[in-house]
Amino acid sequence: MSSTRDLIAALKAELKLAGITYAELARHLDLAESSVKRMFATEGDLPLSRIDEVLRVLKMDFADLARRVADAQPLRRELSEEQEQAVVKNPKLLLMAICCLSQWPFEQVISTYDFDEAEAIGHLAHLDRLGFIELRPLNRYRLLVAKTFRWRPGGPVMRFFREHAVGDYFNSDFDGEGERLMVVHGQIGHNLITAFNERLERVTQDFAQQHLADQRLPPEQRRPYTLVIAVRSWLFGPFAALRRDAAAPARAEPAVPQEPPSPLPR
Repeated sequence: MSSTRDLIAALKAELKLAGITYAELARHLDLAESSVKRMFATEGDLPLSRIDEVLRVLKMDFADLARRVADAQPLRRELSEEQEQAVVKNPKLLLMAICCLSQWPFEQVISTYDFDEAEAIGHLAHLDRLGFIELRPLNRYRLLVAKTFRWRPGGPVMRFFREHAVGDYFNSDFDGEGERLMVVHGQIGHNLITAFNERLERVTQDFAQQHLADQRLPPEQRRPYTLVIAVRSWLFGPFAALRRDAAAPARAEPAVPQEPPSPLPR
């Protein structure tokens, strides 16, 4: 919930945007300028009735102000353990959350998946209570998570996907249209992995932006794809068992051939 401090900050921003000074506002409210300054400096001196008077000067209503406050709130980069547990408890709620992350309109969700309208609205309302979205009239919504949002590493949602989705995803030859699987192994300096991860992050953002841009294409021109990117300091277990000293720091591995990586053998 927004605090009085948030409301005051939003009012100050709107006054500044409208070019209305404290002196001018004081004239509209029939108050001394010092009273207006004190009113905005102390939360307790700005009752709702006074907020309404300021909004009339700004030619706004309280709903407009509430939207300004909501838009100014910092977006979540991840949910809490408890929130994720609530999402993953119901597979349909998790599906709705993923549709929201993909910014599907309500009508597309219920025409694509087995939701009736009341059930789908209920899931949107649940996500609203969890702080994942802000549900708006006509079943529209605003995401309350950042573009850099991720499910918690080792959290309930990632555990769910490891247990139920990873095997299904990789049970493929990756030889369909637009599909590719590559595994590249090597050793690089610790200070370079951050740069590589930043580049991979940009790839995921490009993919997400393209998804949004292509929503205007007719359905027959779009296909669902899932991009999985992972980097881990890891050596395949059976290979690690063959090391002369498994407890010793990793030595340089055989050089990777200087050619483009190829998909895993089938």
